[in-house]
Amino acid sequence: MRIIKLIVAYDGTNYHGFQRQKNTPNTIQQKLEDGLAKIFGHKLSMSGAGRTDTGVHAQGQVVHFQTTGTIPAHCIAAASRSVLPEDIVVLQAEDANEWFHARKWALSKIYLYRIYQSKNINPFWRHYAWHTSKQLDVEAMQQALSIIVGTHDFSSFKAAGSTARDPVRTILSANCVRDDLTAQMPLPGVSGAVVCYDFTFHGTGFLYHMVRNLMGTLMNVGKHKITVSDMAAILAAKDRSKAGKTAPAQGLYLLSVKYPE
Repeated sequence: MRIIKLIVAYDGTNYHGFQRQKNTPNTIQQKLEDGLAKIFGHKLSMSGAGRTDTGVHAQGQVVHFQTTGTIPAHCIAAASRSVLPEDIVVLQAEDANEWFHARKWALSKIYLYRIYQSKNINPFWRHYAWHTSKQLDVEAMQQALSIIVGTHDFSSFKAAGSTARDPVRTILSANCVRDDLTAQMPLPGVSGAVVCYDFTFHGTGFLYHMVRNLMGTLMNVGKHKITVSDMAAILAAKDRSKAGKTAPAQGLYLLSVKYPE
């Protein structure tokens, strides 16, 4: 029995999240299992490092599964192109240690949230970033990001449907950078600057909707609806009603998962 580790990228727009569900076959996990079963010659049961929600994307999701198939690992990525949808891509494949588990072995994850600031909505970005027409105070948002770095009780940013008993999580780093690549996709006849900002969150673990709830609150900081000091007070309150709204799913990406060397 082999343990195969995959690194997968996908556009989550048309799927009901990563995790397999009883009421719909339209999930990333189901598509991977059904498609790759044709290559390996038997049914597959996969485990992912993170359970991304409906509309959330991934550039570096990690999955593992057991197989008796004999296809060499270096051939899996190429072979998968004929059995997977175009919006799900196997980037890398390898034979892993017999004890490897994509979720249990993960040391940390990095998520990215993308916002673009423009007077006009760009229809080509509607599935990949959160639009705002107001100019953001990104310096204040960066100061607010520094407040959440460290080990804290993140109850104020935990979704109501979260099943986590312990709301304490550790954020190793949180930053914002300007992404100039977005300037390459202008709309004909539309004037005005378009600015895109990428917010990254590197943590050892995240609560359900935690990043999106953080982003909803950070957006309030950027729009001067609340202050940087308010961000600290919201974190300390441990009360979801004190924080901002949940940011849209389409701006969120699972960038990578870190494992022991």
